[in-house]
Amino acid sequence: MMFNRFFCLNLLLAFVVFSCQTESPKSADTMNHESSAESLPFDWQGHRGARGLLPENSIPAFLKALDFPAITTLEMDVAISKDSQIVISHEPWMSSGICSHPDGKPVTKEEEAQILLYQMTYDEIKKFDCGSRGNERFTDQQPTATYKPLLSEMVEAVENKVQQQQLPAPLYNIEIKSDASWDGEKAPSPKDFVYLLLKEIKRLGISERVCIQSFDIRSLQIMHQFAPEMTTALLIENKDGVEDNLKKLGYVPNIYSPYYQLITANTVKVVHEKGMRLIPWTVNETSTMESLIKLGVDGIITDYPNLIPEAK
Repeated sequence: MMFNRFFCLNLLLAFVVFSCQTESPKSADTMNHESSAESLPFDWQGHRGARGLLPENSIPAFLKALDFPAITTLEMDVAISKDSQIVISHEPWMSSGICSHPDGKPVTKEEEAQILLYQMTYDEIKKFDCGSRGNERFTDQQPTATYKPLLSEMVEAVENKVQQQQLPAPLYNIEIKSDASWDGEKAPSPKDFVYLLLKEIKRLGISERVCIQSFDIRSLQIMHQFAPEMTTALLIENKDGVEDNLKKLGYVPNIYSPYYQLITANTVKVVHEKGMRLIPWTVNETSTMESLIKLGVDGIITDYPNLIPEAK
């Protein structure tokens, strides 16, 4: 289905990496080690677009996030389809919480294990509605008929709006949704996943405005190996501490991105001493945003970009 010849894969990866490395130097506002955290603007990220306001990871949500001037980055998750397309989706399956079958029948919890994106073509995936039902966890979210878009489709829509309305070009924070227990069934191997994503990012011409994030250290390690110039972020939800997590990863990424309740003053100190930016997820209360800003974080990922002006 994916790549059966290891030699061909490495050859293609080498081509993609070489192409990325021959691009012009990164712009001043790109997240990287070449600039100190203090010299870069505060990075407000729209989580899954603007999940608190419109269906998550949908084109309407990403376009909505651009309506808030403080937003500098669009955050999203990607999975891979049976026909090797890069699909924007938090889970590599149809979520029973938000998705409906093509006939309008809600997906049940029991069905999730059978409706896997990696076992479906994108034409099949696109027929499911993942917005009309709304989201019971986000009562302010406006139910909207929508589907899981391709990464390329979302980027095209965003870039068109940016050009038409003369807005600042956003950064893209793309999470690789992979896990060792998913390999071959719910997702491709990390190496195949990284190859497909790198190839598409290069084709779209957005390499200098992309950050690749993941909880799966395998994916980040492979990304760092084949495209060391790519901005990467380590997602954290454990209490192991900065030093231990970096030791497991094996290199120092550009961004350290923990669950916001794990952050202490010492976390800020250690992360900055390592030359990383600290960008927590997912912060949805103004008072918490203000507290984290006072602690010294370098950005905040939020479902509610409409709350940002209150925290500034």
